[in-house]
Amino acid sequence: MAALGLAALAGCSTTEAAVTAAPGPPVQASCGTVNIAINPWSGYAADAAVVGYLLKTELGCRVVPTPLSETSSWAGLSDGSIDVILENWGHDDLKRKYIDGQKVAVQLGLTGNKGIIGWYVPPWMAKEYPDITDWTKLNERADLFKTARTGDKGQFLAGDASFVTNDAALIKNLKLDYTMVYAGSEDKLIAAFRKAEKDKTPLLGYFYEPQWVQADLRLVHIPLPRYRPGCDSVPDDIACDYQPYDLDKIARKAFVDSGSPAAAFLKNWTWTNADQNEVAKDMVQNHLSADAAARKWADAHRSTWEKWIP
Repeated sequence: MAALGLAALAGCSTTEAAVTAAPGPPVQASCGTVNIAINPWSGYAADAAVVGYLLKTELGCRVVPTPLSETSSWAGLSDGSIDVILENWGHDDLKRKYIDGQKVAVQLGLTGNKGIIGWYVPPWMAKEYPDITDWTKLNERADLFKTARTGDKGQFLAGDASFVTNDAALIKNLKLDYTMVYAGSEDKLIAAFRKAEKDKTPLLGYFYEPQWVQADLRLVHIPLPRYRPGCDSVPDDIACDYQPYDLDKIARKAFVDSGSPAAAFLKNWTWTNADQNEVAKDMVQNHLSADAAARKWADAHRSTWEKWIP
């Protein structure tokens, strides 16, 4: 999940509709400013590109993107600096704090994206060591993953330290001889997996879907003990796989209650993993700007996004 420069998302000021005596549809409320949290991965950047582009071009909103970690984004809902989190991965603790407790945030429905987090190895390893996908055999293979940074233990490569992760608890509670090391960003995590596949070097690490690079990298998922509701309720005691996520949207309650057409638009917005991956790939691999990638997607999917316009 890599932070991208999204200054292009900001721009257009509110359009003014001329009011005449002629009959016609009711005049839409002014959109004003929409403050969007930008979390540091390419899928989220794709969400923000398309949402921001359409808010500007179709509703005349002024869009202000603010790069933040996941937790800081929720704090922004509380202090009024953020209006919406476009892609939330679980965070039941933060929902209890800001939605149930402080009552400053509300759930705005699902994005349509299906999220998977887990442990992966490059494809060559699954072919060379078929038992590597059995987590109970990971200790037998720990020597393969030793690095200068991990000494006598195998390395488990995580991404950005701000990402949703249970990996430290999993390593401890599953009694695995591994040490967690952070790549530092989505870009660096992807680069490490690409290099491991190209050079046929061992690598075990954190990864997820939707993620555009999976279409060509095709990392192999290692199932951990099956997730069951409640098995992750105590973070320090987690010994089960990640839950499947139906990703959702979180908004500032006062923003939703304001009657802004942007809030209605954001509630209506849903798309698929394939949609997100298409835009993310154009932004990262094809080097399109956020607006250019969003415009390309919007031109090809008008029948999809027209349903989002309030």
